[in-house]
Formats: sequence, structure tokens, C-alpha cells
Amino acid sequence: MAERYDVLVIGAGPGGYVAAIRAAQLGMNVAVVEKRATLGGTCLNVGCIPSKALLDSSERYVEAKSHLDKHGIHIDGVRLDLAAMLSRKDRVVKGLTEGVAFLFKKNKITSYAGAGRLLGEGKVAVKSASADEIVLEGKHLLLATGSEPAGLPSLPFDGTTIVSSTEALAFDRVPQHLIVVGGGYIGLELGSVWNRLGAKVTVLEFLPRLMPLSDGEIAEMLGRSLSKQGLSIQLDTKVVAAGSQGGEIHVNAQHKGRDQLVVGDKVLVAVGRRPLTKGLGLSEIGVRCDEKSGRVLVNENFETNVKGIYAIGDLIDGPMLAHKAEDDGVACVERLAGMKTHVDYNTVPSVVYTWPEVASVGQTEEQLKAGGREYRVGRFPFAANPRARCMDESEGMVKILADARTDRVLGVHIIGPRASDLIAECVAVMEFSGSAEDIARICHAHPTLSEAVREAALAVDRRAIHV
Repeated sequence: MAERYDVLVIGAGPGGYVAAIRAAQLGMNVAVVEKRATLGGTCLNVGCIPSKALLDSSERYVEAKSHLDKHGIHIDGVRLDLAAMLSRKDRVVKGLTEGVAFLFKKNKITSYAGAGRLLGEGKVAVKSASADEIVLEGKHLLLATGSEPAGLPSLPFDGTTIVSSTEALAFDRVPQHLIVVGGGYIGLELGSVWNRLGAKVTVLEFLPRLMPLSDGEIAEMLGRSLSKQGLSIQLDTKVVAAGSQGGEIHVNAQHKGRDQLVVGDKVLVAVGRRPLTKGLGLSEIGVRCDEKSGRVLVNENFETNVKGIYAIGDLIDGPMLAHKAEDDGVACVERLAGMKTHVDYNTVPSVVYTWPEVASVGQTEEQLKAGGREYRVGRFPFAANPRARCMDESEGMVKILADARTDRVLGVHIIGPRASDLIAECVAVMEFSGSAEDIARICHAHPTLSEAVREAALAVDRRAIHV
């Protein structure tokens, strides 16, 4: 007989492993199927974590090389040891993936190495490279396989010169010229890493602006900042073909209708991600997916049209973000346990870990205008924030959008130092349907970067003190 579990999860990324741990906490017998050799999914292995490790390391390199002299600290002979930097990145990843394995052991979660495939009637086939196929059974089957990089027909991945974000995390040398196709957060983050380490970086974006889902004013500010740092950003540019010549990659593009040739030695295709459903056997057992996006269709309880099969994270509608997947996973298994849960995708924050960082939650000005919503705007520049000036990181601002009648916070957009940390306060206020006045009335420690959030809230009512 097949092993039978209360909850059987396919995929051990942030959504899957968090769902498994929460289900175990609730007293369920849980197993997880994962095809990688290590737990943690894309995020821990080849996504969020290694990219942030390289971003932090490259920021420190630039700081030591050219920024510390402003503080009266002079360092001669700064040099890059790329192998050591990559090794540190790998150690960070290893420590965190081993941490997930420890949590599985602590919570008595069984893990199976291999690719899972739905068989119907609560059964999952697990096939690994080193063992025969086994069959598991679960009362509830939870799909949490995440997403994979989307490609372009004109730029097929070869894993060496035309690469996805996975390979761009592990170049064995700094490219002479890295061509980044796509002006979203992945391309800008990895483009920033290699630019800091000495590569020439050219970003080719099909649309007339960077980061199309972000607030336009913030995206424009980020574009100017990255250009000052040395990235060449070309908007309204469509890539039509590419080929190798003499060890170089020739990318043929059209910029506002005019033919253009860009020559480099590496091309990073970062045009988005798509749900990873291949091999799951969805169509064979009748699980419905959206024809256009490929996402699995679920109801309010994360259940598909096939009873007992659920899906979360990047597989379903909503932002493709690790923390959103975690919330999906917790909400799904808590509902299986009869608990009432709350997930609001409008209060899922997003972060771009460039420098300056960009963090956002809620609606953009463009969305509010398109919806005919009357709103007020409060802005406060980090140039007027004492802590930012002490840090010599005064670029950027906080922007708060509030309902014109009720003052309820509708969106917050931050570009500046540690925006990724500052956004949490705004998310909390929005979760409780708070107002700009609520933020303005909260006492913020001085001197801190968070004072800029308070001042932006005051600016909604034209009461900012320090500008």
C-alpha cells in the first residue's frame, strides 16, 4: 500500500515548506515532494537569497572602492575576489536550505526527493533519478511548484551566453558587456550586481518605461539613478534576433522602429516568470488552468476544480513573490483545519533590491487615476532626513497616496535607503485600513529613516515639518 498523509505537498519552496510546517503545527501528518537535491525552492537556491547575497557583497565592494572616502576612510588597493564572493553566496544558501531541512525534522515532516506527478484519486507518483517510482497518497494534495524564467523565441537559453537569472548568479568571471533584456526587478538587480563589479551593462526594455507595474514617478527616479551608476538603459526597444560571432553575442533590436545592433559577451533574458506546471499531470486529471497565463485556477480556499487538489504561490493568480506564496500556504492549510484566515493581495509589498532600493504596497498613481479615485499625495525627500544625511544616502523619497475623502492609505511607494524595511510599517497600517493621519500621529524615533514615512504622511495634509 502507498504511504498516506493528511497533506501531501509538491514543491518545497517558500510556499510549500511554510505550508508544510504550519500543517504539521496543526497536528496533520505531512509529506513534501521536492525534485531539487536541497529544500527551499527557487527562492533559497537560485533566486531571492543568492541574488541578495551578491547584491550586498557588490554594494560593499563599491562602498570600499569609492564611497568610504567621503567618511574620511581611505582604502588603497581594493580588489575583487569573485570566487570568494560567489563562495560566500553559496555558504549563505547552504545554511538556509539546511535550516529548512532542520525545520522539517523538528516538525516531523517527511520529505521525498523526486518529481511529483498527479495520478488522480489522491495519489502522487514520485520519480527520482536514483530510485524506482513510488506512489504516495494524500487526503489533501497541495501544489506549490512555483515558477520558472520565461524565455523569448528570439533569444533561446543556452545556459552559457544567453542565460536566465539562474546562470547569471554564477558567472565565473565578470562579463565585459552584459546585455540585459527586460527592465523588471530581476534584470535591474542582477544588472546592478555585475555593473558594480566592473561589467558594462546595457538594459533593453520593450516598454517605454522600467518596471511597468510600479508607480511611474518612482520608476523614473530609479532609472535616472541607475543611469548615473553606469547602466545604459534603452526603452522602447524590441529584441528581434541574436547570434554568436567570434565569441560575441550580436543582439539585433529595434529602438523606436530603428534597427540597432548591441554586441556583448553575455545576455541575461529577464522578461518575467511563468508557472511551473510541466510534468505535474494537470491536464491528465482535469485540473483547469487559465489559457492565457497558464496559472492554475482555484477558488477562495485555494482548491482547484478537482476536489482535494489545491494550489498556491506562483501557480495561481496574484504577485509572483515568495512572501505571497508563504501567506497562501499558511491560509490554505489553516482553512483545511477549519480556521478563518485572511489574505489581501493589495497589501502584499514588493521590493526591488537595487540601490537605492524601491519598495511599494497598494495602488499606484496610475491605477488610481485609471479607476477615477480621488486621492491626495504626500511626498518627503530623504535629502531632508537627518539619518539619511548622516549615512550619506540621501537619494530618493517616500510617497504616500491617500483617499481624498477618508484619508485611508491607498498606496505607499518608497525609493531610498532601506526601503525594503521601511515599507513594513505602511503594510501594517493598510492591513488595519489606517489613514495617513494615523501614520502622522505615531511617534517615530529620531534620527531614523522612518521619520521620512511620517513626514510623507504629514505632507498628505500639507503639514510636513522639515521640508
